[in-house]
Formats: sequence, structure tokens, C-alpha cells
Amino acid sequence: MKVTCFGEILWDVFPSEKKIGGAPLNVALRLHSFGVETTVISAIGDDQDGKAAIEYLDRRQLDTIHIQINKTNKTGCVNVLLDSQGSATYEIERPVAWDFIELTEEAISNVKTSDAFIFGSLVGRNETSKNTLLQLIEHAKLSVFDVNLRPPYYSIDLLVELMNKSDVIKCNDDEIIEITSSLGFKNGALEERVHFLSEKTSTNTICVTKGGEGALLFHNNQFFRNTGYHVTVADTVGAGDSFLASLVFKLLFKDNIQEALDFATAVGSLVASKNGANPSVSLNDILGIQENQG
Repeated sequence: MKVTCFGEILWDVFPSEKKIGGAPLNVALRLHSFGVETTVISAIGDDQDGKAAIEYLDRRQLDTIHIQINKTNKTGCVNVLLDSQGSATYEIERPVAWDFIELTEEAISNVKTSDAFIFGSLVGRNETSKNTLLQLIEHAKLSVFDVNLRPPYYSIDLLVELMNKSDVIKCNDDEIIEITSSLGFKNGALEERVHFLSEKTSTNTICVTKGGEGALLFHNNQFFRNTGYHVTVADTVGAGDSFLASLVFKLLFKDNIQEALDFATAVGSLVASKNGANPSVSLNDILGIQENQG
């Protein structure tokens, strides 16, 4: 099994520390921790933050061959603000290196040989990276769109274009309300919004995360649900990314759909109970939380 993730590599700057992050990288690191051959296509600056990122990924033994070094723009940073419940908001710098990911023959070849190609919406804020993404999607066997609405860095037109090219869409409950409302669906239950979006984009697999209330997965015209696992939230940074990585991992293995959703929800909950986007999560941790609340 091989997966390629495309998009931002950056440093999450918390009040007291700095941790490596970026949704595509978080997804890749979690997949890699499950033993999946994982590659990230991105760009970093020729600076100390860039060097530190490569050193970190080398220690984690994640393939860095498709991470470009940009001599003009610095490595990305995001100021992370946490509220009293641990929910995060983000101040995202621009322009930075990952805004300028170039299309290469090597990247195309890598996507062609991958079982899944995972990307988000934030990387579309700049024309260079957006155009690279749109060309790479055309070579994907399975395209997975991780919606990450970070105002003001998105447009409904781009979201629709990416959704129309996607086999799997993952978003949270606030995001699907905003997207479907913008497309003309004004009122209705979450399930109705998912049906609407599926028909609008011809996408057969749509997953909606609901924070502490679990997740809803629509797959081949059938709904699957998980009501969540109770944890004390440290911060929500990266929880959705680990959720997506876990879901894709199970779907690629053709596991039972309900079991895949349960597994992904458990991993996302465990990540939310720890600090930072990429904490260690063991199989015993996952089994434990499921057994305790099964």
C-alpha cells in the first residue's frame, strides 16, 4: 500500500512551544505510523525551520524526496490560538514556501503509483501550488479531499472544482453547512446536506466529523455513524488529520466500513486528548478507548 499527501509543511507555533505540522504532513505521519509507505509532496524554505523539518522527518523515517527546497520563500509558520476547551484557531503566514510547489515528472510518477492521493483546500490559496495540485489529481487512482476552510484562503468555486475531482470528501459539520448553503441548500438535517453534496459532486464517499460527537460517513448511498469517545481534550490540533489518515488506512484495506469509522474516530479522539498534532498513539490505546466505551 502506498499513499501520497500533497500540501503544506509548516510549524505550529503555540504560546510555549513550536511543533511541526500542516494537515497533509499530519496525515502522512499518522499513515506512516501504521506502516503505510507514505510520501509528502511539499516545499520548505532554505532556512533553519526547513532544516529542522527535514531533520524531524528523517528521525521519523518519512520519505522526504519530494519535499522541494525554495530559495526565495521561507518555511511556513502558523500561530495557533487555543480557547478554554482546547479548540484551535490559526493565523497563517503568507507567502511561504509551500505556496510555490512546482510540478515535476517525479511527482507525477509518484502519484500514478500510489493507491491514494490526499490533499486539502488550503494549498489552493496560491496559483502555483493550486495548478500543481489540479494536474496531479488527474493521475490519482483514488483522490481524497480533506476540506480545511481557513478564512480567507478559499473560494467556493475552487472547493467545488476539487470536490468534483474527488472520490472521497472529508469535512467537519461547520464546513459542510457553509459549503452546501453557498450552493443553495439553506435548511435541512446533516444527512440531507450530505445527500445534496453527494449528488452535486457525484462523490460516493463523504465523511463529516462532529468534534466530540463523533462522525458520520456516507458510503455507496448508506450512512454509518459513530457517536464519539469521551476524552479530556488537550487540544484539537491534528485530530481531524489523524482521523482521516486512519479512515483511509482502513478503507484501503477494504475493512468493514463501520469498523473503519469506529477506528478513525478512536484515533482522532486520542490525538485530541494529547498535545500537538502528531502524538504517539498505540494499538493498545485504540483498543482500550473502544473497549471502555463500546
